[in-house]
Amino acid sequence: MSSYTVSEYTGPEGFADPGVNPLLEDINAPYSAGDFAWIMTCTGLVLLMVPGVGFFYSGLARRKSALALIWLSLISIAVVGFQWFFWGYSLAFSHTGSAFIGDLSNFGLMKVLGQPSVGSSKLPDILFCLYQGMFAAITPALAIGAAADRGRMLPAIVFIFIWATIVYDPIAYWTWNGNGWSFVMGGLDFAGGTPVHISSGAAALAYSLMLGKRTGYNKVNGLPYRPHNVTHVVLGTVFLWVGWFGFNGGSALAANTRAVMACLVTHISACVGGFTWCLLDYRLEKKWSTVGFCSGVIAGLVAITPAAGYVPPWSAVIFGVCGGVICNFATKLKFLIGIDEPLDVFAEHGVGGIVGNLLTGIFAADWIAALDGSTKIAGGWVNQNYIQLGYQLADSVAGFAYSFVMTCVICFLMNLVPGLSLRVSPEVEEIGLDDAELGEFAYDYVELSRHVNDVLVGGSAPASVKEIASPTEKV
Repeated sequence: MSSYTVSEYTGPEGFADPGVNPLLEDINAPYSAGDFAWIMTCTGLVLLMVPGVGFFYSGLARRKSALALIWLSLISIAVVGFQWFFWGYSLAFSHTGSAFIGDLSNFGLMKVLGQPSVGSSKLPDILFCLYQGMFAAITPALAIGAAADRGRMLPAIVFIFIWATIVYDPIAYWTWNGNGWSFVMGGLDFAGGTPVHISSGAAALAYSLMLGKRTGYNKVNGLPYRPHNVTHVVLGTVFLWVGWFGFNGGSALAANTRAVMACLVTHISACVGGFTWCLLDYRLEKKWSTVGFCSGVIAGLVAITPAAGYVPPWSAVIFGVCGGVICNFATKLKFLIGIDEPLDVFAEHGVGGIVGNLLTGIFAADWIAALDGSTKIAGGWVNQNYIQLGYQLADSVAGFAYSFVMTCVICFLMNLVPGLSLRVSPEVEEIGLDDAELGEFAYDYVELSRHVNDVLVGGSAPASVKEIASPTEKV
């Protein structure tokens, strides 16, 4: 509820402009304080998702690279935070641009202040910039999990900046900017099925391909080891689950009924996805896997992301089931294509994003979009708008292909630059990224036992190491 009377915005539109002179006019007058409060809260929630990604990845990985994955997620915030200020926001959300990418009319956040944003006339540019900057930060953090166990830190930093500029910004532009080709075509993507999930999943697959397989990897069993800290996986899942209310709910870009509906379907899909994955794992080992539940929750959240502001509650059950089942089986694809993608970013986010995009084309309902009082869509198959599925497929294929190819090109060129080769040496890979790249450890005792082989099959630790390892450590 606003503490002041909302008035109609009468300033310049359609090109870069601060909007009004705050020394002469009340810059807040065209906007609701309630919308401000909701979107600023959602901004904080999405920011918390980034370390959530780090903890989730850290728990799934091996002990000797646990801290490196948390560090990479945090450095993504810093690198993209600067990139977004420098030119990222302008390339993605400038008021003018081509069908593919924006221009530099907002370079350095020039003229980004009180003008209604391209996302919603209910938010000024400055607030929309802040909120969308968190989406830009989490996307490369998702992708860079592919560096687990064998990726160098310095090239990863450079990669994040380049990738955000060349890959994320154009995809975000064509999806969410009113001038973008997918937006104009009629593609529906509420909160980032293509810009965030499909792009990061494709990038992780490409980054893994260019890094090469980890030492000891084989095409039958991969590199089998247990997630070293299931508590970290749970902690990361909690951060992500809570943060997703800001991720999807905030994408309504206002405090309204559509935002509430987005939060509701997000929660339903996450619940159903978690239990579905759990059941699939139980059928194999008769164990109720905590990691399986957490993986299913993420699959459900990813699947509902592009649909959250378009679909009715009953359909969220279908999103959760399909996300859990398809992403679960998609974890086997890396063995079929022979790419060592260690944390299943491709299966969870790439495949999950595609599933969500396609289901949006089926279940999008015009009356759900209209809950914000202004949005009008033709809907999907439930509204007999059958071409919508084709739009969703085109957007998904374009986003995946562009991200995969451009990531391969970026990695290939970086490997040619002295000092920017992506992969660590075999010696460093054996020691672990935490020791070699950071000089710090996630746990105090790891320095003594870091040479303990975490692989379940085909490895044994030296006797000297067994003597100093923790009594509970499985060697």
